[in-house]
Amino acid sequence: MTLTELRYVVTLARERHFGRAAERCHVSQPTLSVAVRKLEEELGIPLFERSKSNIRVTESGLRIVEQAQRVLDQVGVIKDMAQDGKNQLSSPLKVGAIYTIGPYLFPHLLPELRRAAPDMSLYIEENYTASLRQKLRHSELDAIIVALPFEEAEVVTLPLYDEPFVVLLPADHPLTACDEITAEQLAQEQLLLLGPGHCFRDQVLESFPLLVATVTRRREGNGPTLVTEGSSLETIRHMVASGLGVTVLPLSAATGMRYHEGVLAVRPFAAPVPFRTVALAWRVTFPRPKAIDVLSLAASQCRVVAKASAAKPAAAKG
Repeated sequence: MTLTELRYVVTLARERHFGRAAERCHVSQPTLSVAVRKLEEELGIPLFERSKSNIRVTESGLRIVEQAQRVLDQVGVIKDMAQDGKNQLSSPLKVGAIYTIGPYLFPHLLPELRRAAPDMSLYIEENYTASLRQKLRHSELDAIIVALPFEEAEVVTLPLYDEPFVVLLPADHPLTACDEITAEQLAQEQLLLLGPGHCFRDQVLESFPLLVATVTRRREGNGPTLVTEGSSLETIRHMVASGLGVTVLPLSAATGMRYHEGVLAVRPFAAPVPFRTVALAWRVTFPRPKAIDVLSLAASQCRVVAKASAAKPAAAKG
């Protein structure tokens, strides 16, 4: 059994295709196939079920693939230990973030990180929580920034900051006369939400149980207005600016992009104010703890930015 064979089976389990797995491993398909078969013969069990159109990991193979991934992670630890004095902040860090956090956090995070670790560049990916979870588990990403709750085996989660939700309205909307918005008021409006599958949509509905019945009723055509769904927070923001309706946004998204004065208005919620907790997650076996420390510290500094931004909606009330 070799580390190369373990890397092959882990990649094949991920890709479920010999050609793609061989390409990812930079070897020919016959080379990868022979190595996988050799490992199966050594172990005495099949790791994969093969057919002309599909490859599936066997039940026993799944446990072995998971353990092989742990071994490969530990190899990274050993390599770092062997290179005594290596600067953990001198090579790129692969960081993922969910769509509703990344565009608004990174403009503040990157300058902080640049000051703290000028030689550590970032590879950045924005995606859904489920996809980021898989890529973190498979070591395709070193750390991810998500909204809690988030649980994953052998993954450490560190809360970074809390971010309140606010209401975004057209500047001439009647609700701009209010200092605070209630869930009851929101339920009477044409509401713009992200589509199903977005965790922020779920967080909004969980924060306002009254809206769940409203969304269901309007989906069935029994309500006075429709719930319009957008593909991104930016798309929703533009629809609000056009006068189509109102929406709920995280504070950073509501204040992160400027229109000309008189187009949009932001109002806080009446207590209890809904919020989300933004967190950093990484594998317990990740071999660059100093890089994680610097990243978490830089991201935590953005809490100051969020607090400073919180004054902006209030200033717009007049």
